[in-house]
Amino acid sequence: MISRRDFTKSAALPAMAAFADRARADSGITRPAKNVILVYLLGGPPHQDMWDLKPQAPKEVRGPFQPISTSAAGIQICEHLPKIAQHADKLTILRSLAFANNDHPYMTYHTLTGRISPVPLGANTVLPPTRSDHPHMGSIISKYFHQNSEVPGYVAVPEVFIRMGPQLIAGGGRAGYLGPQFDPLPINDDPSKPLPTLDLPENVSADRFRGRQKLLAVLDGKSPRAARARVYQSQRQTASRLTAGRNGGLLDLDAEPAALHERYGKDRFGQSLLLSRRLVERGVSFVGVHFNYMSKCDGWDTHKNNFKCLKDELLPMLDRGLSTLLDDLRQRGLLDETLVVTMGEFGRTPRINGNAGRDHWGHCSSVVLAGGPTRGGTVIGESDATAAYPKTRPVAPADLTASIFHALGMDPEQLMYDRLNRPLPLSPGQVIHELFG
Repeated sequence: MISRRDFTKSAALPAMAAFADRARADSGITRPAKNVILVYLLGGPPHQDMWDLKPQAPKEVRGPFQPISTSAAGIQICEHLPKIAQHADKLTILRSLAFANNDHPYMTYHTLTGRISPVPLGANTVLPPTRSDHPHMGSIISKYFHQNSEVPGYVAVPEVFIRMGPQLIAGGGRAGYLGPQFDPLPINDDPSKPLPTLDLPENVSADRFRGRQKLLAVLDGKSPRAARARVYQSQRQTASRLTAGRNGGLLDLDAEPAALHERYGKDRFGQSLLLSRRLVERGVSFVGVHFNYMSKCDGWDTHKNNFKCLKDELLPMLDRGLSTLLDDLRQRGLLDETLVVTMGEFGRTPRINGNAGRDHWGHCSSVVLAGGPTRGGTVIGESDATAAYPKTRPVAPADLTASIFHALGMDPEQLMYDRLNRPLPLSPGQVIHELFG
């Protein structure tokens, strides 16, 4: 039996789709993006050592890195990002993202969902994802934007893990109250190594597998939770398409040229970026490359040896991978329709600590956008003399999520519903219109 609430929602779906189409037409963006790649540098990348150097600041603030000129007049970035510097004419650098919290799980949740966690977070408390969570922006895009039933709407490469003790999935990394059908397809294995396939185990013959499928179909049809069964059935069908054709499967990086693997970098990060390009090229609307367990350093959480980790590993990895991604998208004619967002959950402290590191700092950070309808060759917002606080145009995480939706032609004020059927806008933030041409 279908409840009145479920019937009302199902009856409203065509109207919601028409509303979304009108929102895209009214967004003011003549050529909205078709997909998003989020390059999420988990741990907190130091903005003042990458995108917002302060060469005139005191030594204990500025660090040893020097700024270099770029392909965009008047824009300088770190000397250890020379390849990205040649793409600055395609970049929009937002230097004034701010929120007054310095906690990993809190700010990971906040930046990925654009909302405050409904349960208390603090002192690095890790809470696993629940169906009460606000949804990751990729899940919102999967539900309200994605229309290609042949591929998933949101793929996480890998899921959002918190680097404290065992691998713990962070709250805010999945679909929350939108439901399991909008959780990401997780690619938690290392793409620089052969990804697992859905081939049958050796002890399961084709006839035996067909028998299992028939039994499963019977169970699906008779399940008292038929709606949930249909979700799983849809997910199984999608999964079977992902690996269809050994040389042409969605996840088959062996189909990519060897030279391209080298250009991206044979490390996990580079191959994750290559996979993200392959995914959006095949119609996936949102790919989240969440930087987890991809480096010898403790990710971007550089409390010690900040400059050694950056110079020897992290910045070369980012410089090679991100510049190749932008090149690859451009050469394939995909950059104008793919929004690439590079960010972390917060920045790092202005003052260098006693371990040659920088600590957590939510009061100011930088975000770099490229592709889609973004302007390119632009800096938005300015931090103060020590990159500690925004001096002009401060923006909040919710403003960024609203802007990402806007770049796709979505209306951030469109309503979604939580588990109590309360209406909520897709994002409570305000669009940063300066990002767009």
